[in-house]
Amino acid sequence: MQHSGARFEVKFTGRGTSLTAIESWIRAHSAGFRSPYPPRTVNSAYFDTYGLGALEENLIGASAREKLRLRWYGRSSADDRSTLEVKLRKNKLGWKISYPLSVIPRPETSWRALQAQVRAQLPREARFRMEANPLVSLVNRYDRKYFVSGNGLVRLTLDTRLEAFDQRFGRRPRFDRPVQLPNLLVVEFKFSPENRDCAREMIDGIPLRVSRNSKYASARSILSAG
Repeated sequence: MQHSGARFEVKFTGRGTSLTAIESWIRAHSAGFRSPYPPRTVNSAYFDTYGLGALEENLIGASAREKLRLRWYGRSSADDRSTLEVKLRKNKLGWKISYPLSVIPRPETSWRALQAQVRAQLPREARFRMEANPLVSLVNRYDRKYFVSGNGLVRLTLDTRLEAFDQRFGRRPRFDRPVQLPNLLVVEFKFSPENRDCAREMIDGIPLRVSRNSKYASARSILSAG
């Protein structure tokens, strides 16, 4: 189990067609952003209550909320490593608790069987969270590039090629019927409270609009509207 420190997460969204301009803005920034490691594809399976309580908390902007997801990397299924993440938020600060696992969703394995495999690898307090969120609601996938400022105080991620797959009505993971999402990109700045002023200077001038974007909430809202 790993705990991350509390941090601010400031998100911006824009049209996917603005990717070249955004990457140029990052490269030319006076903060000297660099890439600490290569890009990778991020996958997340979101667990929720049958009444979609976590989604509701996000949509109403609850000051204290929690989200449970299984995260793994890559577009192939050669690697079994994943992480169960409990994302917690209070007012504008967020942090997470992570549990390394050795299981990923596969089309030949039912969600029920996967959830049993996950629970078997978790400590007691994490198993309670799994039991409280029994519905596998959605899987999303996107390509992520990573950056860190020259002084190491601010992290930046750039997400593109956003996809989502509804999982509510299938026994097994399905990745062949993507939700029709708009062509967007998401830029997120992450920094600790003591570096807030430094981050504000770096964020100033970004040619995007600030957003409360939640990839989970956005995809679920599109499905509800459809």
